[in-house]
Amino acid sequence: MNDEYQDLRRADVATVRGAIRRGDYDGHTAGLAPGRLQCNLVILPERYAIDFMRFCQRNPKPCPLVGVSETGDAMMHTLGADIDIRTDVPGYNVYRDGALAEQPADIARHWRDDLIAFALGCSFTFERALLQDGIPLRHIERNLTVPMYRTNLPAAPAGPFGGGLVVSMRAIAMDEVAKAGEISARYPLAHGAPVHAGRPEAIGIQDIDRPDWGDASEILAGETPVFWACGVTPQNAVIAAGLPFRITHTPGKMLITDVDEFAEVPVIQAEASRPAALAVPA
Repeated sequence: MNDEYQDLRRADVATVRGAIRRGDYDGHTAGLAPGRLQCNLVILPERYAIDFMRFCQRNPKPCPLVGVSETGDAMMHTLGADIDIRTDVPGYNVYRDGALAEQPADIARHWRDDLIAFALGCSFTFERALLQDGIPLRHIERNLTVPMYRTNLPAAPAGPFGGGLVVSMRAIAMDEVAKAGEISARYPLAHGAPVHAGRPEAIGIQDIDRPDWGDASEILAGETPVFWACGVTPQNAVIAAGLPFRITHTPGKMLITDVDEFAEVPVIQAEASRPAALAVPA
């Protein structure tokens, strides 16, 4: 799998999605198809769509909504010329009655005429810019999934959707924290600037070595944990809502679109993602 990942890191977006669609690649997508927007995925019955869209609108930093399918249409026409939401993600989670029921390689047999797919921007998009500016990312270097954590930071509720913010963490050199914040703030469709840096317990994370999703990543001397809003937040909200049926991507395994990562965004999202001054707590 590592050799295949390294080969795909040099491939264009059509080649990457083709490998995923055929079932030839089922790993994480960090570092793949540079320059293309990667997305989290939430698929819900139509009856919950309006409330979920309200939740995304009220929480644009963890839930930057970039695409919505037509009801019952598995093709994501606004995100690419040939994106089939049933096959073009490396891994899916299918939930029934509030519990994880399956993790299939595709969801063709689960697709229904009343389903709507929501694509939300992912932090993998801004990671390329960090790397290009000389900020290393350990999980990409070691072919791991970025660590993700539940926090005590609240999300604005909408209908049955609510719960706390989920964050992803990257260990950043202390003298590079401000630079990392400035770079990621350029990507409001990919969660924008960090929400916290420094002590994880300040946002309710008790054990940094035990992420709720993804792989643990060590923090070396001279580094500090930096936390970005994460697209698992809406997944958490859907879990809290107790819906009888839903589908998401497997964390770390994203939908890769044809959208340029510098695509223009609605004013409301750009404003919400404007960075505040970020400092490492003493």
